[in-house]
Amino acid sequence: MLAERLPAVLPRLTREASLEVTAVHSVAGLLPPGKPLLDVAPYCAPHHSATMQSLVGGGPGIARPGAVSLAHRGVLFLDEAPEFHSQTLDALRQPLESGHVVIARSAGVVRFPARFLMVLAANPCPCGRFSQRDSLCDCPPSAIRRYQARLSGPLLDRVDLRVEVDPVTRAQLTEPGARGESTATVADRVGAARERAAVRLAGTPWRTNSEVPGRELRSRFHAAAGAMDEAERNLERGVLTARGIDRVLRVAWTVADLVGHDRPDAADVCLALQLRTGVPRGVPMALGALT
Repeated sequence: MLAERLPAVLPRLTREASLEVTAVHSVAGLLPPGKPLLDVAPYCAPHHSATMQSLVGGGPGIARPGAVSLAHRGVLFLDEAPEFHSQTLDALRQPLESGHVVIARSAGVVRFPARFLMVLAANPCPCGRFSQRDSLCDCPPSAIRRYQARLSGPLLDRVDLRVEVDPVTRAQLTEPGARGESTATVADRVGAARERAAVRLAGTPWRTNSEVPGRELRSRFHAAAGAMDEAERNLERGVLTARGIDRVLRVAWTVADLVGHDRPDAADVCLALQLRTGVPRGVPMALGALT
């Protein structure tokens, strides 16, 4: 449900992005009737039985775009992620880094854009009832380890936010009245954050925080003095990889844009670390500002 609402939270596509998305869907023969130009972020949710070819593109003769390209400038949602074939999931690593897919066939080489927001959903164990607090799971530990190991380390290293979703209680399920914020309210906050990022990145080849290369992020867009100390200690202890610390800084910039800071402070970086590692770090005020 949350993943399906992400396209409505994302800003409408710019003219350039709209042309890119429309071209990909036109090549795939999936352009909706009476819709010559797509201006809403696409949403693609392939079944876990999808082949590598359907996910990254291919086919006999001239290659066709796969799900990663159909989700360009939008959302790729993989429900029951551990049920996908491990080689299929690992094929996502290259487009997640480069933002495009190159497919070589005897008929020629095709390059499709593939800059998407990847969302993975997974149960904690094969039966889905494992919990750190109150477990009804009867899966043996070896089965839980094998199940969780289906998501490889290199793929998870490219996942910036790792959130454990608590089970819904009876009181929450039956409570009358609206709860939480509307999609429109969240979309307004996201739009304001995108505008701050656009002002900061004006005159560069990038438009969003996710597009800025790690080296440029470290050399040109600095956090507040001392803000990265905890992240750097995590790097020294092996909790974070070199790619991981770049992604923590990138998420910290997004947090700063959401709360209106000129640059990330220690609380913004700690929240980014908490979202990446799942380890609470005492940042309830920052969390409250975002949720």
